[in-house]
Amino acid sequence: MRAERQGLLALLLVVAVWGTTFPAMKLLSAQLDALQIIGARFAIALLVLAPMWRGLTAPEGRWGLLLGALLFIAFWLQIEGLARTSSNRNAFVTGLNVLVVPLLAMAVLGRRYGLALWVACAMALAGMALMFHEDEPWNAGDTLTLASTLFYAIYILALEECARRTAAAPLRATRLAAMQALVMCGASGALLLLRHGGIAGTWQAVAALPGPALAALVYLGVIASVLVVTLQAWGQQRVDAMRSAIVFGLEPVFAAATAWVLIKETLGPSGLAGAALIVAALIVSQAQPARTAVAAA
Repeated sequence: MRAERQGLLALLLVVAVWGTTFPAMKLLSAQLDALQIIGARFAIALLVLAPMWRGLTAPEGRWGLLLGALLFIAFWLQIEGLARTSSNRNAFVTGLNVLVVPLLAMAVLGRRYGLALWVACAMALAGMALMFHEDEPWNAGDTLTLASTLFYAIYILALEECARRTAAAPLRATRLAAMQALVMCGASGALLLLRHGGIAGTWQAVAALPGPALAALVYLGVIASVLVVTLQAWGQQRVDAMRSAIVFGLEPVFAAATAWVLIKETLGPSGLAGAALIVAALIVSQAQPARTAVAAA
């Protein structure tokens, strides 16, 4: 239980950082497009994680490549979806992970979960609906975001499976993060090459960033990429995939709190009720041990 609590705290920190990335992304979006932001932030992450390459094992390399590919597809689809739908709808559809993860685990892996976890799942889903409901028809951006949600659910389950299969000799989270950063940087570079004809324009745009925007990029690269990817890999060695998905449902709560502190945005009664439901869902999810929890050293 102590290891699981440590994992939960790590994942809570991950979600808290995710909630602070909105102002940074907003600031950078005036100078860089989405692929340029991804490429630049993970290039910084790769540079910071360079010392972690020493001692990289074959399993760490294989799992890191798989996880990095899944994470990049999820990132890319979410950004393409965001360009075609509202940020609220994008956040809500992304939050459907709280439902997609257990359904996927049941359908593909034959997992079974207790009643308390299903109740928590329903509470989190209802909370996100209250926070982000918009009376608009489904659109292409929502479809792309839903595809992103599916790939991120696969990523969460793959992290759990990685921890399960390597429980006897746990992989180093920092090395997994380094390999994922390599894949993210390489894939975004390839897409920039196809879309912009090269990456020289990206580096020129980065070099021309004003001080605050450059600081935001460094924050995204070091804190939101290095720290978050490493902590998520470490935390999910200790927490099962369904509980992880419920924790990740707290992202809009942290995002709303950050927006309130930094840009004075407030939530109405519906939004506050939704945030309270999501927090309550996390508490309810701890009422019953999950069969699939991973015990890692």
